[in-house]
Amino acid sequence: MNYSNIFVIIFLASTVFSLFLDQALEFLDYYNRLKNGRKVPKELSGIIVEEKLKCICAYEDAKYVLQIPESILYAGLSLLLVCGGVYAFILKFTLQNVTHAAFFAVFLFALVSSVPGKIVSLPFELYREFSIEKRFGFSVMTFKMWVLDRIKDCIVPLCITALLLAVMTLIFSVFRSSWWIFLAAAYICISLLISLIYPLFIAPLFNKFTALPEGELKDRLEKLLAKCAFKAKGLFVMDASRRSRHSNAYFTGFGNAKRVVLYDTLIKQLLPQEIEAVLAHELGHYKKHHIVKRLCIMIPLVILALFAAYRLSLSRGMLDAFGFSFLNESYRTVECFTSLFLLGIVFGGFGGLLGAVGNYFSRKDEFEADAFAAKICGDGGDLSNALIKLNMENMSEISVPKIYSVFNYNHPPLLERLRALGYKGGGVNR
Repeated sequence: MNYSNIFVIIFLASTVFSLFLDQALEFLDYYNRLKNGRKVPKELSGIIVEEKLKCICAYEDAKYVLQIPESILYAGLSLLLVCGGVYAFILKFTLQNVTHAAFFAVFLFALVSSVPGKIVSLPFELYREFSIEKRFGFSVMTFKMWVLDRIKDCIVPLCITALLLAVMTLIFSVFRSSWWIFLAAAYICISLLISLIYPLFIAPLFNKFTALPEGELKDRLEKLLAKCAFKAKGLFVMDASRRSRHSNAYFTGFGNAKRVVLYDTLIKQLLPQEIEAVLAHELGHYKKHHIVKRLCIMIPLVILALFAAYRLSLSRGMLDAFGFSFLNESYRTVECFTSLFLLGIVFGGFGGLLGAVGNYFSRKDEFEADAFAAKICGDGGDLSNALIKLNMENMSEISVPKIYSVFNYNHPPLLERLRALGYKGGGVNR
Protein backbone atom coordinates (compact mmCIF):
# COMPACT_ATOMS: atom_id res chain seq x y z
CA MET A 1 0.00 0.00 0.00
CA ASN A 2 1.63 3.24 -1.19
CA TYR A 3 0.25 6.01 1.05
CA SER A 4 1.96 8.72 -1.01
CA ASN A 5 0.04 7.75 -4.15
CA ILE A 6 -2.58 10.31 -5.17
CA PHE A 7 -5.31 7.66 -5.52
CA VAL A 8 -4.64 6.32 -2.03
CA ILE A 9 -4.74 9.87 -0.65
CA ILE A 10 -8.05 10.53 -2.42
CA PHE A 11 -9.48 7.25 -1.07
CA LEU A 12 -8.53 8.09 2.51
CA ALA A 13 -9.84 11.65 2.14
CA SER A 14 -13.14 10.51 0.57
CA THR A 15 -13.71 7.89 3.29
CA VAL A 16 -13.12 10.39 6.10
CA PHE A 17 -15.17 13.05 4.29
CA SER A 18 -18.12 10.69 3.82
CA LEU A 19 -18.10 9.63 7.46
CA PHE A 20 -17.81 13.22 8.70
CA LEU A 21 -20.55 14.46 6.37
CA ASP A 22 -22.98 11.71 7.41
CA GLN A 23 -22.35 12.21 11.12
CA ALA A 24 -22.52 16.01 10.88
CA LEU A 25 -25.80 15.98 8.95
CA GLU A 26 -27.42 13.44 11.25
CA PHE A 27 -26.35 15.43 14.32
CA LEU A 28 -27.78 18.64 12.84
CA ASP A 29 -31.06 16.86 12.21
CA TYR A 30 -31.04 15.44 15.75
CA TYR A 31 -30.33 18.88 17.22
CA ASN A 32 -33.17 20.35 15.16
CA ARG A 33 -35.53 17.70 16.54
CA LEU A 34 -34.52 18.63 20.08
CA LYS A 35 -35.29 22.30 19.43
CA ASN A 36 -38.21 22.21 17.01
CA GLY A 37 -39.33 18.61 16.53
CA ARG A 38 -42.21 18.81 18.99
CA LYS A 39 -43.59 22.16 17.83
CA VAL A 40 -46.76 21.94 15.75
CA PRO A 41 -46.41 24.13 12.60
CA LYS A 42 -49.24 26.63 12.12
CA GLU A 43 -50.24 24.95 8.84
CA LEU A 44 -50.93 21.74 10.77
CA SER A 45 -52.53 23.25 13.86
CA GLY A 46 -55.56 21.20 14.81
CA ILE A 47 -54.51 18.37 12.48
CA ILE A 48 -51.46 16.92 14.16
CA VAL A 49 -50.99 16.91 17.94
CA GLU A 50 -47.81 17.34 19.93
CA GLU A 51 -47.99 13.74 21.14
CA LYS A 52 -47.71 12.51 17.54
CA LEU A 53 -44.66 14.71 16.99
CA LYS A 54 -43.05 13.25 20.12
CA CYS A 55 -43.58 9.78 18.67
CA ILE A 56 -42.06 10.84 15.34
CA CYS A 57 -39.04 12.30 17.15
CA ALA A 58 -38.60 9.11 19.18
CA TYR A 59 -38.72 7.03 15.98
CA GLU A 60 -36.13 9.23 14.26
CA ASP A 61 -33.93 9.27 17.38
CA ALA A 62 -33.97 5.47 17.53
CA LYS A 63 -32.79 5.29 13.91
CA TYR A 64 -30.14 7.93 14.60
CA VAL A 65 -28.71 5.99 17.56
CA LEU A 66 -28.33 2.94 15.29
CA GLN A 67 -26.85 4.99 12.43
CA ILE A 68 -23.84 6.17 14.46
CA PRO A 69 -22.12 2.81 15.06
CA GLU A 70 -23.31 1.48 11.69
CA SER A 71 -21.65 4.23 9.63
CA ILE A 72 -18.47 4.11 11.75
CA LEU A 73 -18.19 0.34 11.34
CA TYR A 74 -18.73 0.55 7.58
CA ALA A 75 -16.02 3.20 7.26
CA GLY A 76 -13.67 1.13 9.40
CA LEU A 77 -14.40 -2.00 7.37
CA SER A 78 -13.68 -0.15 4.12
CA LEU A 79 -10.34 1.08 5.46
CA LEU A 80 -9.45 -2.41 6.69
CA LEU A 81 -10.30 -4.16 3.41
CA VAL A 82 -8.43 -1.63 1.27
CA CYS A 83 -5.48 -0.64 3.45
CA GLY A 84 -5.06 -4.18 4.78
CA GLY A 85 -4.72 -5.50 1.23
CA VAL A 86 -7.67 -7.87 1.62
CA TYR A 87 -9.14 -7.10 -1.82
CA ALA A 88 -5.76 -7.62 -3.48
CA PHE A 89 -5.26 -10.88 -1.59
CA ILE A 90 -8.69 -12.24 -2.65
CA LEU A 91 -8.09 -11.54 -6.34
CA LYS A 92 -4.50 -12.83 -6.29
CA PHE A 93 -5.52 -16.04 -4.52
CA THR A 94 -8.41 -16.55 -6.97
CA LEU A 95 -6.20 -16.13 -10.05
CA GLN A 96 -3.32 -18.24 -8.74
CA ASN A 97 -5.23 -21.03 -6.99
CA VAL A 98 -8.78 -21.22 -8.32
CA THR A 99 -9.16 -20.10 -11.95
CA HIS A 100 -7.43 -18.13 -14.70
CA ALA A 101 -10.70 -17.54 -16.57
CA ALA A 102 -11.47 -13.82 -16.43
CA PHE A 103 -15.24 -14.10 -15.88
CA PHE A 104 -15.02 -16.68 -13.10
CA ALA A 105 -12.15 -14.80 -11.45
CA VAL A 106 -13.98 -11.47 -11.29
CA PHE A 107 -17.27 -13.15 -10.33
CA LEU A 108 -15.68 -15.00 -7.42
CA PHE A 109 -13.84 -11.84 -6.42
CA ALA A 110 -17.08 -9.82 -6.43
CA LEU A 111 -18.86 -12.55 -4.48
CA VAL A 112 -16.20 -13.07 -1.79
CA SER A 113 -15.37 -9.36 -1.37
CA SER A 114 -19.05 -8.58 -0.67
CA VAL A 115 -19.25 -11.06 2.22
CA PRO A 116 -17.66 -8.87 4.97
CA GLY A 117 -20.11 -6.04 4.30
CA LYS A 118 -23.05 -8.46 4.40
CA ILE A 119 -21.86 -9.88 7.71
CA VAL A 120 -21.46 -6.44 9.27
CA SER A 121 -24.89 -5.32 8.05
CA LEU A 122 -26.81 -8.33 9.44
CA PRO A 123 -27.05 -7.31 13.13
CA PHE A 124 -28.06 -3.77 12.17
CA GLU A 125 -30.74 -5.04 9.78
CA LEU A 126 -32.08 -7.40 12.44
CA TYR A 127 -32.18 -4.70 15.11
CA ARG A 128 -33.78 -2.21 12.73
CA GLU A 129 -36.49 -4.67 11.67
CA PHE A 130 -37.28 -6.48 14.91
CA SER A 131 -36.62 -3.74 17.43
CA ILE A 132 -37.15 -0.27 15.93
CA GLU A 133 -39.75 -1.05 13.26
CA LYS A 134 -41.73 -3.37 15.55
CA ARG A 135 -41.50 -1.03 18.54
CA PHE A 136 -43.11 1.77 16.54
CA GLY A 137 -45.80 -0.44 15.04
CA PHE A 138 -44.54 -0.74 11.46
CA SER A 139 -43.07 -4.19 11.04
CA VAL A 140 -45.25 -7.29 11.00
CA MET A 141 -42.39 -9.37 9.62
CA THR A 142 -41.76 -12.84 11.02
CA PHE A 143 -38.19 -14.09 11.37
CA LYS A 144 -38.87 -16.83 8.80
CA MET A 145 -40.12 -14.25 6.30
CA TRP A 146 -37.11 -12.03 7.00
CA VAL A 147 -34.69 -14.92 6.35
CA LEU A 148 -36.47 -15.83 3.09
CA ASP A 149 -36.34 -12.18 1.97
CA ARG A 150 -32.61 -12.01 2.70
CA ILE A 151 -32.02 -15.17 0.67
CA LYS A 152 -33.95 -13.69 -2.25
CA ASP A 153 -32.07 -10.40 -1.77
CA CYS A 154 -28.85 -12.36 -2.28
CA ILE A 155 -29.93 -14.57 -5.19
CA VAL A 156 -31.54 -11.89 -7.37
CA PRO A 157 -28.61 -9.41 -7.26
CA LEU A 158 -26.21 -12.33 -7.72
CA CYS A 159 -27.92 -13.28 -10.99
CA ILE A 160 -27.90 -9.67 -12.19
CA THR A 161 -24.25 -9.29 -11.18
CA ALA A 162 -23.33 -12.46 -13.08
CA LEU A 163 -25.02 -11.07 -16.20
CA LEU A 164 -23.27 -7.71 -15.87
CA LEU A 165 -19.86 -9.28 -15.28
CA ALA A 166 -20.28 -11.69 -18.20
CA VAL A 167 -21.05 -8.78 -20.53
CA MET A 168 -18.29 -6.67 -18.99
CA THR A 169 -15.53 -9.28 -19.33
CA LEU A 170 -16.59 -10.06 -22.90
CA ILE A 171 -16.39 -6.36 -23.83
CA PHE A 172 -13.01 -5.97 -22.09
CA SER A 173 -11.56 -8.93 -23.98
CA VAL A 174 -12.91 -7.97 -27.43
CA PHE A 175 -12.63 -4.17 -27.41
CA ARG A 176 -9.26 -3.49 -25.82
CA SER A 177 -9.09 0.25 -26.52
CA SER A 178 -12.77 1.19 -26.92
CA TRP A 179 -14.43 -0.86 -24.20
CA TRP A 180 -15.73 2.25 -22.45
CA ILE A 181 -18.24 3.14 -25.17
CA PHE A 182 -19.49 -0.45 -25.59
CA LEU A 183 -19.72 -0.89 -21.82
CA ALA A 184 -21.76 2.31 -21.56
CA ALA A 185 -24.15 1.04 -24.24
CA ALA A 186 -24.42 -2.36 -22.50
CA TYR A 187 -25.05 -0.72 -19.11
CA ILE A 188 -27.89 1.39 -20.52
CA CYS A 189 -29.46 -1.56 -22.36
CA ILE A 190 -29.29 -3.84 -19.31
CA SER A 191 -30.75 -1.09 -17.09
CA LEU A 192 -33.71 -0.77 -19.45
CA LEU A 193 -34.05 -4.56 -19.63
CA ILE A 194 -34.18 -4.83 -15.83
CA SER A 195 -36.84 -2.11 -15.61
CA LEU A 196 -38.86 -4.13 -18.13
CA ILE A 197 -38.58 -7.50 -16.37
CA TYR A 198 -38.69 -6.19 -12.77
CA PRO A 199 -42.49 -5.80 -12.49
CA LEU A 200 -43.11 -9.09 -14.30
CA PHE A 201 -40.59 -11.45 -12.71
CA ILE A 202 -38.60 -9.89 -9.86
CA ALA A 203 -41.18 -7.96 -7.80
CA PRO A 204 -43.56 -11.00 -7.61
CA LEU A 205 -40.78 -12.93 -5.84
CA PHE A 206 -41.24 -10.66 -2.83
CA ASN A 207 -44.89 -9.61 -2.90
CA LYS A 208 -48.25 -10.72 -4.23
CA PHE A 209 -49.88 -8.45 -6.80
CA THR A 210 -53.62 -8.64 -7.40
CA ALA A 211 -55.87 -6.64 -9.71
CA LEU A 212 -57.56 -3.67 -8.06
CA PRO A 213 -61.16 -4.75 -7.34
CA GLU A 214 -64.14 -3.11 -8.96
CA GLY A 215 -65.56 -0.11 -7.20
CA GLU A 216 -65.34 3.65 -6.74
CA LEU A 217 -61.54 3.69 -6.45
CA LYS A 218 -60.96 1.70 -9.64
CA ASP A 219 -63.46 3.85 -11.54
CA ARG A 220 -61.73 7.04 -10.38
CA LEU A 221 -58.26 5.80 -11.28
CA GLU A 222 -59.26 4.46 -14.69
CA LYS A 223 -60.88 7.80 -15.56
CA LEU A 224 -57.71 9.57 -14.41
CA LEU A 225 -55.50 7.32 -16.56
CA ALA A 226 -57.74 7.94 -19.59
CA LYS A 227 -57.71 11.68 -18.92
CA CYS A 228 -53.91 11.65 -18.87
CA ALA A 229 -53.68 9.33 -21.92
CA PHE A 230 -51.64 6.88 -19.86
CA LYS A 231 -51.81 3.28 -21.06
CA ALA A 232 -51.00 0.80 -18.31
CA LYS A 233 -50.96 -2.98 -18.17
CA GLY A 234 -53.30 -2.73 -15.21
CA LEU A 235 -53.99 -1.41 -11.72
CA PHE A 236 -52.51 -3.64 -9.05
CA VAL A 237 -52.60 -3.89 -5.27
CA MET A 238 -49.43 -5.05 -3.50
CA ASP A 239 -49.69 -6.91 -0.21
CA ALA A 240 -47.24 -4.61 1.59
CA SER A 241 -49.06 -5.16 4.89
CA ARG A 242 -47.55 -8.68 5.12
CA ARG A 243 -44.28 -7.05 6.05
CA SER A 244 -44.86 -3.45 7.07
CA ARG A 245 -47.48 -0.76 7.66
CA HIS A 246 -45.51 1.79 5.60
CA SER A 247 -47.42 2.90 2.50
CA ASN A 248 -46.67 4.05 -1.03
CA ALA A 249 -47.81 4.03 -4.65
CA TYR A 250 -45.82 3.92 -7.87
CA PHE A 251 -45.84 2.93 -11.50
CA THR A 252 -43.09 0.78 -12.93
CA GLY A 253 -41.83 -0.59 -16.21
CA PHE A 254 -42.13 1.04 -19.61
CA GLY A 255 -43.91 0.47 -22.90
CA ASN A 256 -46.62 -2.17 -22.65
CA ALA A 257 -45.22 -3.37 -19.31
CA LYS A 258 -46.18 -0.21 -17.37
CA ARG A 259 -48.05 -1.07 -14.17
CA VAL A 260 -49.72 1.11 -11.56
CA VAL A 261 -49.10 -0.33 -8.10
CA LEU A 262 -50.86 0.66 -4.88
CA TYR A 263 -49.79 -0.63 -1.47
CA ASP A 264 -52.75 -2.20 0.33
CA THR A 265 -51.77 -0.06 3.33
CA LEU A 266 -52.26 3.05 1.18
CA ILE A 267 -55.79 2.00 0.30
CA LYS A 268 -56.62 1.58 3.99
CA GLN A 269 -55.14 4.94 5.00
CA LEU A 270 -56.48 7.28 2.30
CA LEU A 271 -59.86 8.19 0.82
CA PRO A 272 -60.47 7.36 -2.88
CA GLN A 273 -60.10 11.01 -3.97
CA GLU A 274 -56.80 11.26 -2.05
CA ILE A 275 -55.44 8.10 -3.72
CA GLU A 276 -56.50 9.61 -7.05
CA ALA A 277 -54.46 12.72 -6.21
CA VAL A 278 -51.43 10.57 -5.28
CA LEU A 279 -51.66 8.71 -8.59
CA ALA A 280 -52.07 12.03 -10.41
CA HIS A 281 -48.76 13.07 -8.87
CA GLU A 282 -47.09 9.89 -10.15
CA LEU A 283 -48.61 10.48 -13.59
CA GLY A 284 -47.20 14.01 -13.43
CA HIS A 285 -43.72 12.50 -13.65
CA TYR A 286 -44.79 10.69 -16.81
CA LYS A 287 -46.54 13.67 -18.44
CA LYS A 288 -43.65 16.01 -17.62
CA HIS A 289 -41.21 13.50 -19.16
CA HIS A 290 -39.09 13.38 -16.00
CA ILE A 291 -37.91 9.82 -16.63
CA VAL A 292 -36.87 10.60 -20.22
CA LYS A 293 -35.08 13.77 -19.08
CA ARG A 294 -33.16 11.82 -16.45
CA LEU A 295 -32.13 9.27 -19.08
CA CYS A 296 -30.92 12.10 -21.34
CA ILE A 297 -28.74 13.33 -18.48
CA MET A 298 -27.63 9.91 -17.28
CA ILE A 299 -26.49 8.51 -20.62
CA PRO A 300 -23.82 11.14 -21.39
CA LEU A 301 -22.68 11.06 -17.74
CA VAL A 302 -22.21 7.28 -17.89
CA ILE A 303 -20.26 7.59 -21.14
CA LEU A 304 -18.10 10.39 -19.71
CA ALA A 305 -17.42 8.50 -16.47
CA LEU A 306 -16.43 5.32 -18.29
CA PHE A 307 -14.19 7.23 -20.68
CA ALA A 308 -12.43 8.80 -17.68
CA ALA A 309 -12.14 5.32 -16.14
CA TYR A 310 -10.62 4.02 -19.37
CA ARG A 311 -8.00 6.79 -19.43
CA LEU A 312 -7.11 6.20 -15.80
CA SER A 313 -6.91 2.44 -16.33
CA LEU A 314 -4.06 2.95 -18.79
CA SER A 315 -1.84 3.94 -15.88
CA ARG A 316 -0.35 1.32 -13.56
CA GLY A 317 -0.08 3.80 -10.68
CA MET A 318 -3.44 3.04 -9.11
CA LEU A 319 -3.17 -0.74 -9.43
CA ASP A 320 0.32 -0.83 -7.96
CA ALA A 321 -0.57 1.55 -5.12
CA PHE A 322 -3.41 -0.68 -3.89
CA GLY A 323 -1.42 -3.92 -4.08
CA PHE A 324 -2.55 -5.21 -7.51
CA SER A 325 0.94 -5.14 -9.06
CA PHE A 326 0.63 -8.89 -9.81
CA LEU A 327 -1.76 -8.08 -12.67
CA ASN A 328 0.03 -8.01 -16.02
CA GLU A 329 -0.86 -7.98 -19.72
CA SER A 330 -1.94 -11.63 -19.59
CA TYR A 331 -4.64 -10.54 -17.13
CA ARG A 332 -5.72 -7.53 -19.20
CA THR A 333 -9.45 -8.25 -18.87
CA VAL A 334 -9.18 -8.65 -15.09
CA GLU A 335 -6.98 -5.56 -14.98
CA CYS A 336 -9.71 -3.43 -16.64
CA PHE A 337 -12.31 -4.73 -14.18
CA THR A 338 -10.01 -4.05 -11.23
CA SER A 339 -9.38 -0.49 -12.40
CA LEU A 340 -13.13 0.17 -12.46
CA PHE A 341 -13.54 -1.48 -9.07
CA LEU A 342 -10.79 0.65 -7.53
CA LEU A 343 -12.12 3.87 -9.05
CA GLY A 344 -15.45 3.17 -7.41
CA ILE A 345 -13.72 2.74 -4.06
CA VAL A 346 -11.45 5.76 -4.47
CA PHE A 347 -14.16 8.25 -5.37
CA GLY A 348 -17.14 6.53 -3.72
CA GLY A 349 -16.89 8.65 -0.58
CA PHE A 350 -17.70 11.76 -2.61
CA GLY A 351 -20.96 10.23 -3.81
CA GLY A 352 -22.85 12.41 -1.34
CA LEU A 353 -21.90 15.49 -3.35
CA LEU A 354 -23.26 13.99 -6.57
CA GLY A 355 -26.28 12.82 -4.60
CA ALA A 356 -26.99 16.39 -3.52
CA VAL A 357 -27.03 17.51 -7.16
CA GLY A 358 -29.34 14.65 -8.07
CA ASN A 359 -31.60 15.44 -5.11
CA TYR A 360 -31.94 19.05 -6.28
CA PHE A 361 -33.31 18.02 -9.66
CA SER A 362 -35.43 15.26 -8.10
CA ARG A 363 -37.09 17.72 -5.69
CA LYS A 364 -37.69 20.06 -8.63
CA ASP A 365 -39.46 17.23 -10.44
CA GLU A 366 -41.55 16.50 -7.35
CA PHE A 367 -42.80 20.08 -7.20
CA GLU A 368 -43.73 19.89 -10.90
CA ALA A 369 -45.57 16.60 -10.35
CA ASP A 370 -47.43 18.11 -7.38
CA ALA A 371 -48.48 21.09 -9.51
CA PHE A 372 -49.66 18.74 -12.26
CA ALA A 373 -51.72 16.74 -9.76
CA ALA A 374 -53.30 19.90 -8.36
CA LYS A 375 -54.24 21.03 -11.88
CA ILE A 376 -55.64 17.70 -13.06
CA CYS A 377 -57.63 17.22 -9.82
CA GLY A 378 -59.00 20.76 -9.73
CA ASP A 379 -57.00 21.93 -6.71
CA GLY A 380 -54.27 20.78 -4.35
CA GLY A 381 -56.56 19.98 -1.41
CA ASP A 382 -56.80 16.21 -1.83
CA LEU A 383 -53.08 15.85 -2.52
CA SER A 384 -52.27 18.00 0.52
CA ASN A 385 -54.51 15.84 2.71
CA ALA A 386 -52.91 12.70 1.31
CA LEU A 387 -49.39 14.00 1.95
CA ILE A 388 -50.25 14.91 5.54
CA LYS A 389 -51.84 11.52 6.22
CA LEU A 390 -48.95 9.62 4.64
CA ASN A 391 -46.45 11.70 6.57
CA MET A 392 -48.21 10.91 9.86
CA GLU A 393 -48.75 7.23 9.05
CA ASN A 394 -45.11 6.75 8.02
CA MET A 395 -43.91 8.94 10.92
CA SER A 396 -41.71 11.09 8.70
CA GLU A 397 -40.22 14.30 10.04
CA ILE A 398 -42.34 17.38 9.45
CA SER A 399 -39.46 19.81 9.06
CA VAL A 400 -35.71 19.22 8.73
CA PRO A 401 -32.69 21.54 8.42
CA LYS A 402 -32.29 22.79 4.86
CA ILE A 403 -28.75 21.42 4.54
CA TYR A 404 -29.99 18.00 5.69
CA SER A 405 -32.68 17.84 3.01
CA VAL A 406 -30.15 18.95 0.39
CA PHE A 407 -28.09 15.80 0.96
CA ASN A 408 -30.72 13.30 2.12
CA TYR A 409 -34.09 14.15 0.58
CA ASN A 410 -34.94 13.46 -3.04
CA HIS A 411 -38.49 14.60 -2.16
CA PRO A 412 -39.18 18.03 -0.64
CA PRO A 413 -40.06 18.04 3.09
CA LEU A 414 -43.79 18.07 3.87
CA LEU A 415 -44.13 21.77 4.75
CA GLU A 416 -42.40 22.86 1.53
CA ARG A 417 -44.78 20.76 -0.55
CA LEU A 418 -47.85 22.01 1.30
CA ARG A 419 -46.81 25.65 0.87
CA ALA A 420 -46.15 25.12 -2.84
CA LEU A 421 -49.64 23.62 -3.16
CA GLY A 422 -51.13 26.66 -1.44
CA TYR A 423 -52.38 24.68 1.54
CA LYS A 424 -53.91 26.91 4.22
CA GLY A 425 -54.84 24.28 6.82
CA GLY A 426 -58.10 22.83 7.99
CA GLY A 427 -58.05 19.72 5.84
CA VAL A 428 -57.51 15.97 6.32
CA ASN A 429 -60.88 15.23 7.93
CA ARG A 430 -63.04 16.69 5.18
